[in-house]
Amino acid sequence: MSTATPKPRWTLMIHGGAGSMRRGELPVAQESGAEAGLNAALDAGAAVLAAGGSAVDAVQAAVQVLEDDPHFNAGRGSVFTWDGGHTLDAAIMDGTTRAAGAVAGSTTTRHPVALARAVMEKSRHVLLAGEGADAFAREQALEQVDNSWFGTEERRQQLGAMKGDTARGGFDVDMKYGTVGAVAMDAKGHVAAATSTGGLTGKRWGRVGDSPLIGAGTYADDRACAVSATGSGEFFIREGVAHEICARMRFKGETAKQAADVVMADVKAMGGVGGVILVAPSGELDWSFTTPGMYRGKVSAGSEKLVAIYEDRRD
Repeated sequence: MSTATPKPRWTLMIHGGAGSMRRGELPVAQESGAEAGLNAALDAGAAVLAAGGSAVDAVQAAVQVLEDDPHFNAGRGSVFTWDGGHTLDAAIMDGTTRAAGAVAGSTTTRHPVALARAVMEKSRHVLLAGEGADAFAREQALEQVDNSWFGTEERRQQLGAMKGDTARGGFDVDMKYGTVGAVAMDAKGHVAAATSTGGLTGKRWGRVGDSPLIGAGTYADDRACAVSATGSGEFFIREGVAHEICARMRFKGETAKQAADVVMADVKAMGGVGGVILVAPSGELDWSFTTPGMYRGKVSAGSEKLVAIYEDRRD
């Protein structure tokens, strides 16, 4: 599924999570709503890139659209914790300098990806967590909302179903990792990645997944590629998925497809599932997933948008 030469002037790829979505089984409203959200996110990021904007600006713009869309598990529409609240994680990384920012356990900041970027650009740190992250967000005048704003009735029902399904051991009841993310290459050939998530349904004890961990769920390096991941976070952390893909491209000379497929196979062998999107400074891009579906889309300068959900469309 890699792009052909010549190199596009810019390119953008997004995801809205991987999971057990199968054609004919997903409710029509969810399918059409997710497709509309993916299209809107592509439009937002593409507008930045077409105007000569940076890859960092583009991935933030795309992810913020998805954070406001209740069809995805990030921002509005985030899953409930065991205790009936919401804790949000996000990360962003600039491949030009390898500067990065991330937040874990945010509860009141409307756009966690904007907070992650503020951490990257306005602090000396890379990762802030919990109340400290939201306190920093308030200092940066980032929009705050009540924690209940993130919830939907569908997500509340999912929590109830998960609590009643003891056989699943508290695992995500629908196996739909609605984490959202974006990777981009701008007109200067720089790459960036951003990821945002509400985590796992019914998560407890301050659980944090791979999304805000640089090198696990998010990574960008102009010497290799930019990656955003979605899936069973504990396995992605153990594999160091995002960095491992970049390292294979940089040091072994693998293509985007080769690196992504090998690493996702490793995750599967350990017992994990999910997917990744990635783009290289050359404009080469790919997605790879081990689930029946993954909400995803891509667009490049001079090309039509592509939005897909199911496994039977891998281009």
